[in-house]
Amino acid sequence: MLRSAAEQGITDIVNTVHFQHPKVDGKDISFEACQPVLNALQAESDKAGFGIKLHLGAEVFYLPNLLDITDNPLVTFGGGKYMLIEFLTHHIPSTQRQVLFDLKMKGITPIIAHPERYRPVQEDMELVRRWIRSGCLIQVDAGSLTGALGKSAQHTATEIVKLDLCQVLGSDAHDDHHRNFVISDALQICEKLIGNRAQTLVESNPLKVLNGEPIVIDLDEDSRPKEKFYMKWIKKSRKK
Repeated sequence: MLRSAAEQGITDIVNTVHFQHPKVDGKDISFEACQPVLNALQAESDKAGFGIKLHLGAEVFYLPNLLDITDNPLVTFGGGKYMLIEFLTHHIPSTQRQVLFDLKMKGITPIIAHPERYRPVQEDMELVRRWIRSGCLIQVDAGSLTGALGKSAQHTATEIVKLDLCQVLGSDAHDDHHRNFVISDALQICEKLIGNRAQTLVESNPLKVLNGEPIVIDLDEDSRPKEKFYMKWIKKSRKK
């Protein structure tokens, strides 16, 4: 995976372990357990000459306890300024609005992980705008744009990027077989959609997250008509 990343020009990788997700129940997902493994991997990467800097973090599964775990060094980035949060693909709980607001009030900016893969977002793009208006950032998976994660995710990811609702393009790579790095291909797709602004999604914005620097978002409300056309396509496709 590191070799593939290096070939695509990737210089930094954030290893985001699943945190408090049901799939890791019973496993030691802690900073103390993960840091030595990351250090060993960094040493191997340096030995191979990949020129990649590894960072440790987590993709935090949404539970109402997010405010209670912010002192854990694993769950935030940029000196405690950002938290990457994922939801169930079929349900966005109503409690998330207050919890995300409370995180912002505490100085932590939520980054919503791969919203294009959530059924509620696929049915209503307004959810993405609400997150942005409340101060959250949006991260789209590279594999969604390439079509590797299904047609619904691909169409929704494309629309999110076209409407300038995405701030970070993430690899979300899992293995060296079915979910390897496809940032290079996804970046080319982004460039066709939004031109040179695509570089911001893989360079300056991710760097600001790592450094704990603010990211200013200019939400273009004039993009709403495009969304209406997109929603008609979704409804029509589901009748087949």
